[in-house]
Amino acid sequence: MSESVYFLPLGGSDEIGMNLNLYGYGPEEDRKWIIVDCGVTFGNLSTPGIDLILPDPTFIEERADDLVAMVLTHAHEDHMGAVAKLWRRLRCPIYATPFTAWLVRDRLNEFGLLDEVELHEIELDSRFDLGPFDIQLVTLTHSIPEPNGLAIRTPAGLILHTGDWKIDPDPLIGETTDVSALEAMGEEGVLAMVCDSTNVFSPGDSGSEAGVRDALIELVGELDGKVAIAAFASNVARLQSAIEAAEANGRRVCLVGRSMHRMTAAAKSVGLLSHVQDFVSEEEAGFFPNDKILYLCTGSQGEPRAALSRIAEGNHRNVTLGNGDTVIFSSRIIPGNELGIFELQNSLAEKGVEIITEKDRPIHVSGHPCRDELAQMYAWAKPKVAIPVHGERRHLLEHAEFAKSLQVPHSVSVRNGDLVELRSDGRASIVDETPSGRLYVDGNFVTPADADSMRERRRLSWAGIVTVALAVTEKGELVSGPDIRAVGLPEDDEMPIEAFHDALAEAAERRFDGLGRRARRDIDAIEEEVRLAVRREAAGIWGKKPQVEVMVLPV
Repeated sequence: MSESVYFLPLGGSDEIGMNLNLYGYGPEEDRKWIIVDCGVTFGNLSTPGIDLILPDPTFIEERADDLVAMVLTHAHEDHMGAVAKLWRRLRCPIYATPFTAWLVRDRLNEFGLLDEVELHEIELDSRFDLGPFDIQLVTLTHSIPEPNGLAIRTPAGLILHTGDWKIDPDPLIGETTDVSALEAMGEEGVLAMVCDSTNVFSPGDSGSEAGVRDALIELVGELDGKVAIAAFASNVARLQSAIEAAEANGRRVCLVGRSMHRMTAAAKSVGLLSHVQDFVSEEEAGFFPNDKILYLCTGSQGEPRAALSRIAEGNHRNVTLGNGDTVIFSSRIIPGNELGIFELQNSLAEKGVEIITEKDRPIHVSGHPCRDELAQMYAWAKPKVAIPVHGERRHLLEHAEFAKSLQVPHSVSVRNGDLVELRSDGRASIVDETPSGRLYVDGNFVTPADADSMRERRRLSWAGIVTVALAVTEKGELVSGPDIRAVGLPEDDEMPIEAFHDALAEAAERRFDGLGRRARRDIDAIEEEVRLAVRREAAGIWGKKPQVEVMVLPV
């Protein structure tokens, strides 16, 4: 008799980032679930005021009694950054390897949750049971310490969840890919592989971190003046490469940016970065000759509050860069960050700083598999079903076609919210569509992406706002106003802002005068009629319809 196991992505499919995946086993009325990863993505120009975006966990929150645990594959923010913010809605045990667990504890401590959360620190290559799930960690390589694939065994079959990975023959830190474990699973029989799609359009392989180390050592040796290297703080192998490049060329290293200190502390807690010289403080670094210091900075993606942006703006309290200095971007441009990165690089160039990127020298490699690596993984695992994740729609569709070309019998291109039934006989299909979506971290609050506040904020950012205040008697007679205030509206020589206000006030008063006595006693009617009149008048003058708020005050 055929049995089934279920896969449900609530984040990370049809997008890169914000990963949250569910696996379920058992009859619907008593189905047990595990979560694999719980990450964030980041706001952009379309989400004014929003820095962090979370997956909406409503589906599993409503089934929290059947949620066995959360397992984290690694410590990148798009895989574990939402844990502390969503845990109170889930209240489940968490399993993570030492490096990831250190960072999770640090984040939980920030939120006052450290004593509430049942956090299990597990060793690499562990195997353990979670309800009906038999979980085995599989060592892979990626751009962060301790990346793990998960072999998830159920009575319905074995699923390989790769997480983020690549095949790096010389990763500098950590072990190489556990090929023997992957081949053994292939012989055992893999029902489905849920796999990273980020670089599916890129031919060949992603390259080795060892090559980056050699390139950085050579490059830093060619430079005079102060040198700053901007890199992802989570890429501890890259940090080690930068440190080795500094030390090989007689420079000391100064960490600049909170994430750099946090990640190096996490790395040292698990025995990494143990043979490097002590870091120099920002205050001490200022006393070193320019050619004897190397700054390791956050902000490679142009983040406005990160260290490198503050240095470029000239308002960092300790670090300055100028003529004769160099900034090395040992990173790639994440799609969507182009504007911020180019503005940052232009600001640095304006100060006379030389900019070197991966387009100039081989100083970055991806942490995700290109096509040759994907083909190798499929050859090892031999899955019956391919389920591409961690990619935009075009990535997932291309990955599904690529898997078919590798003789994988079935593939399913999922969207967030698609419930996939994986049957032990090798068949797979989308059997339901569940609630999914995004939550915005808006200051101290977490709100739905479609909240009225966000719609209003977008309108304000596009067209400004006009407020109108009126005071009326109990009989509905106007005694004061209309008083106009406008924010975000233009003015020019032909119509200065005072004239603009006068025109809007006249429109408001005309509409008020045109209302009947009964309507003038109806506050809601006055507000709506005046709002529409002012909006039309503003649109006629400006060509855009601003947000209009009308306040009628009875006196």
